[in-house]
Amino acid sequence: MTATVSFTIDSPLGPRSTTVAYERKGSGEPLLLLHGIGHHLQAWHPVSDILAAEFDVIAVDLPGFGASEPLPEGVPYDLGTVAPALGALCAALGVERPHVAGNSLGGLLALEMARSGLVRSVTALSPAGFWTEGERRYAFAALLAMRAGAKTLPRPALERLARSAAGRAALTGTIYARPARRSPRAVVEETLALRDATGFEQTLAAGGSVRFTADVPGLPVTVAWGTRDRLLLRRQGIRAKRTVPGARLIRLPGCGHVPMNDDPALVARVVLDTARSARLLTTGAAVGASAA
Repeated sequence: MTATVSFTIDSPLGPRSTTVAYERKGSGEPLLLLHGIGHHLQAWHPVSDILAAEFDVIAVDLPGFGASEPLPEGVPYDLGTVAPALGALCAALGVERPHVAGNSLGGLLALEMARSGLVRSVTALSPAGFWTEGERRYAFAALLAMRAGAKTLPRPALERLARSAAGRAALTGTIYARPARRSPRAVVEETLALRDATGFEQTLAAGGSVRFTADVPGLPVTVAWGTRDRLLLRRQGIRAKRTVPGARLIRLPGCGHVPMNDDPALVARVVLDTARSARLLTTGAAVGASAA
């Protein structure tokens, strides 16, 4: 079930209140799941039950997306505001330094949270911020085209399209390698989420100048890229590895930009392996301290 939580964030305008929607399941160490631009927390449904068998899984709708409220008027949708806001969200939920897995925009936010010391581990699936200017323009044009299509289609036409494999491919083939695997209902709901995302334009505008250039040493980081990612091309993973030399760089064979639906078992294993490695590091450090 989706719940909401209200909390205070720091912003250039001073403290402001915002409300975020989230789903929480499982038990154990906290694991925060962050979706991409124009999407919603349901993007993680194919893997959330697998992850919840071992972790306290918290999937959130980012501010201005899904069922979450937009940020207060005048508050920017940039990394310097949204990443700390996610830290404030965790505090409001009683969570300290979660593991974080993020896709696309969510992957960039996960890395920014890591840079700020807010997380235990990061799994970044096709993270934004490692593009050239030409690659960024291409991705933004594709996203704007998807948004325009979502706004143009009346709901009855959208529902008719989603009933066929060809229609689901037309609607979501940019982000999935295997769009026919999406259920008609899921395709309708995510297209409506894209259409109704109040934070879309401001987030896209804030991302125009974003490049992630910081290393995040001292914690496990995995960067994973679908071999069939049509939105952020997989060569960007090489740049991510150069930026974060200690990261594992993993190929996701046959997966598109949003790989959780294309290969749930593989994506879940990558996230679990990363989070477990953080646990091993903590245990090793504790053993070393006891021995000393």
